[in-house]
Amino acid sequence: MTPVWKIAAWLYPFGAGAMGVNVFFASLIGSWLGLPVLSTLQSTVLGALIGLPATYLFARHILRLMIEADT
Repeated sequence: MTPVWKIAAWLYPFGAGAMGVNVFFASLIGSWLGLPVLSTLQSTVLGALIGLPATYLFARHILRLMIEADT
């Protein structure tokens, strides 16, 4: 069976990108409360950091589905 880290490595660019977009849009919503809007670079860096655990958890979920499909 494929190890979790290999699945996570393939999915990480998508997870980091999704998290970057989510962080940026969350900062836009936060601007309604007077918080600053994050720049593209700040959103990308935060997305890359938040994307690590999120992608790992998603890869574990995918692996569980693969194991379930094999049985």
